[in-house]
Amino acid sequence: MNGPAIHIEFAPELHLFVPAARRDGASTAATDGVSTLGHVVESLGVPLTEVGALMVNGHEVPVSHVPAAGESVAVRPVARPQRVPGAPLRFLLDVHLGTLARRLRLLGVDTAYESLDIGDPALAARSAAEQRVLLSRDRGLLRRRELWAGAFVYSTRPDEQLREVLDRFAPEPHPWTRCTACNGLLRETTKEEVAAQLEDGTRRTYDVFAQCRECERAYWKGAHHDRLEAIVERALARAHPADRTR
Repeated sequence: MNGPAIHIEFAPELHLFVPAARRDGASTAATDGVSTLGHVVESLGVPLTEVGALMVNGHEVPVSHVPAAGESVAVRPVARPQRVPGAPLRFLLDVHLGTLARRLRLLGVDTAYESLDIGDPALAARSAAEQRVLLSRDRGLLRRRELWAGAFVYSTRPDEQLREVLDRFAPEPHPWTRCTACNGLLRETTKEEVAAQLEDGTRRTYDVFAQCRECERAYWKGAHHDRLEAIVERALARAHPADRTR
């Protein structure tokens, strides 16, 4: 871009995406006089999924605004909790976020997950077709125009990733209601119905079981239940902080 210059300042929450030279107050950016402000912001490194209000000379404008010479632009982060209009809150995670997918499903959050690298176009198309919020650490993927909605996952640690999603979107948790393997809904079942899936020790030790309605995987409170229970309890405390004092 080599046209009218604007002054642009990014909120500290967005500094991860911009060069160091643009992190300390307003900086000058050249435009071409025809591109939208949304395009300019993305060209400077920030996916629009991470952008909240765009303020021009103190007034909010849409991403379609075409900046004029000398305008002062403030780029703010997405407000939290972020509301996603038009569909029930559902997620789609890319191949690199398998642990996060399992933890969201553990909380009963509708979470699709691609265990294979099917490519950015296919992921974006699925997000649009199923109206799912795509969660990814791939900035290029989050810039695809066909994407229905998306969000960058800032951390590489599953515990922190889960906190990010809970804080940003505030999904309503329904623990122990979804299959962590396929996202299907669980139903109560009997030991006899799932006996073929059980080892002898499990069959002797446990009496309460659930089964996925889709893949028919069996679930019970096994050796790892305490660890999973701790994950759920921490998430519930974060989702409903008032409950901590009750």
